[in-house]
This record gives sequence, C-alpha cells and structure tokens, in this order.
Amino acid sequence: MGYRFTDLTTACQDDWRAYIEHDFVCQLGNATLPEASFRHYLKQDYLFLIHFARAYALAAYKSPTLADLRQAHEGLKAIVDVELDLHVGFCREWGISEEDLAKLPEARATMAYTRYVLDTGSRGDLLDLHVALAPCLVGYGEIANWLNDQPSTLRGAQNPFDAWIAMYESEEFQAAMQAELEWLNARLADVTPARFAELAKIFREATRLEIDFWQMGLSLTDAELSR
Repeated sequence: MGYRFTDLTTACQDDWRAYIEHDFVCQLGNATLPEASFRHYLKQDYLFLIHFARAYALAAYKSPTLADLRQAHEGLKAIVDVELDLHVGFCREWGISEEDLAKLPEARATMAYTRYVLDTGSRGDLLDLHVALAPCLVGYGEIANWLNDQPSTLRGAQNPFDAWIAMYESEEFQAAMQAELEWLNARLADVTPARFAELAKIFREATRLEIDFWQMGLSLTDAELSR
C-alpha cells in the first residue's frame, strides 16, 4: 500500500499542529485577534496570492500531461480572475485600498515562503511543487474545519473575522481542497520510501514557513514597512 497525504502530516505532526492551531488562528476564531494583526496579514496575503498565481504558471510549465496542464490553467485562472478580486474587496472592507495593496513591500515571512515554493518547483517536479503548496491549499481548509470544531470559536456578527472562516469552509474551497488531496494521494501512492522522505522534508519546511507567516501577522513583523 502506497503513501497518502496523511502520511505527510504524520511525518511532521508537531509542526502541522503548531500551524493548524497557531495562536493567530485561535485568536481569529475567538475574536480576540488584534485588528492591526489581521490587517497586516491581509496585506501580505495579497502579495502571497500573486506568487501563488506564479506557482500555478510554473505548474503549467512542469505539467507532464494534458490533464495536469488543464488543472494548472484552471488554478491560475481562479486566482487571477476570481480570488484576487475577492481579496481586494475583502481588504477594502477592512480599510485597505487597492492603491495601498499595489505599493506594498513584502514582509520577510512572505518572501521566505513564496520564494521557497517557487524555488522548490523550479528545482523539482510537479509533485514537489504541489507538496510545497499543500500547507496553504489543504491547510486553510483544515483550519476552517478545525475552528468550527472548537467550542471557543465565535461565528456571525460577534466575530469580526467570521467572513474569513466562511471563505475557507465554503463548498467551493472545500471542493478544491478535496480535489487537491485526491491528486496528491494518487501521486503519493506510487513513490518509493526514499522519494517520500524527500517530499516529507519539503512539506515540513513549507509548514514551518506557514507558521512564520501566522507569526508575522500576530507579531506585526515588518508592519512598519507598509505604513
């Protein structure tokens, strides 16, 4: 029997839990997250989405089959044509204009994770790239589900961050997460133990960089650059 995505999370279980259950996430769920931290995160997440789109363009280049090429194309279109517009609108609701976003400098945590993903994809194959992206695409869906399982999570008007949770618990995002899990499971099933060890290292490093991204928001690291 081959490997599955759950084997990746098991291989770095402590880091994965530290990411899913980070203080930024917990405070977002119970409505105690400082609004300045959330705004800083939103700004940097906009920049991350741009690089996420670049990663899908790289995935298209790396695609060995027409099916993989179509998947990469659809992912790129979804980010550029839909998700970025939604994010700009979400930022506007938090007092961040599109002009503000256009001139944002990147925080170090943003540069670290996005360049790691692009470098991993450039050096490796399509599976390496998907594994490096998985903490974001799969992780955000799992975080929304985890928050909904916590008795401390507040929903609706009592939580100013409710729309963020709703975005990642939505049918559309959960379906995208499941599609990515199916893609990963199909490829992981055929890898050797040595290859799995390489992929687990990529997944662990990407997860740690996601932890740093949460901490950047919580600690307002480099926030002075965008003022």
